Amino acid sequence: MRNAFANARYRISKALRYLPLIVWVAFFAVAFGWILLASFSTNREIFSNGLLHSGFHFENYLNVWQYNNVGRYFINSLLCTGIPCTLIILISAPAAYVLAKKTFFGKKATFNAFVVGMSVPQVMVVIPLYCWFVRAELVGHLATLLILYTGMNVPYTVFFLTSFFTTVPSSLAEAAMIDGCTETKALWKVMIPLASPGIITVTIFNFMVIWNEYFMALIFANGNDEIRTLSMGLQNIITAMTYTGDWAGLFAAVIMVLLPTLVLYLLLSEKIVSGITSGGVKG
Repeated sequence: MRNAFANARYRISKALRYLPLIVWVAFFAVAFGWILLASFSTNREIFSNGLLHSGFHFENYLNVWQYNNVGRYFINSLLCTGIPCTLIILISAPAAYVLAKKTFFGKKATFNAFVVGMSVPQVMVVIPLYCWFVRAELVGHLATLLILYTGMNVPYTVFFLTSFFTTVPSSLAEAAMIDGCTETKALWKVMIPLASPGIITVTIFNFMVIWNEYFMALIFANGNDEIRTLSMGLQNIITAMTYTGDWAGLFAAVIMVLLPTLVLYLLLSEKIVSGITSGGVKG
């Protein structure tokens, strides 16, 4: 009897530890589900609490895509996310490999410089950056966002991949060089594929951060409607819906902004966990 009581108490205490997570997941599921259903409903159904009473209204998405310039914003976000994510890996992977596997003068100072770069808030550098880009006549150009998003995320990526490369055996690269590979080829053909879990993980993180970025886009791309990203476009839609009252279209725009990162995370969540755990084995 005493053992049964102790086992029940242990199970209850174990369940209570997961209670905050369960509450948070339930809240997110209910909120996301309501927004999703509202995006397929009419304005009258939203305010009368009769979602989908008249069926699915896919025209909400079509109207937002066509008449609120969401198509252009979506393409801009894809460019401003895909290109920097690629450039970040091309820059950060060799740097992280050198910091993890090579010994040279100033190695610790270089690594610490990347750590400091991670800790600098954006609001502290936005004014000097804006002045530099104004002098270079780059404010209001898509290239500005590409440069900013790449530079801002390189420090964290180098920091993450450095700890990951320390878990990859150096003997594999040495064996490849003995077989005739140059050190550069050994890096890209041997070490980079072995570090692919960490690269995929940090790329997913960078994708989510850049896709949802708003502050820098507001400062450097606000003057040109042709290069506005989806996060900025959503703010414009919110302002427009305040006057037009098309709340179903607003919820459709919210789903369009949220869906890419949500799908990406759900499909690659296992790789994220494996990348983080693999990088934390040694360090």
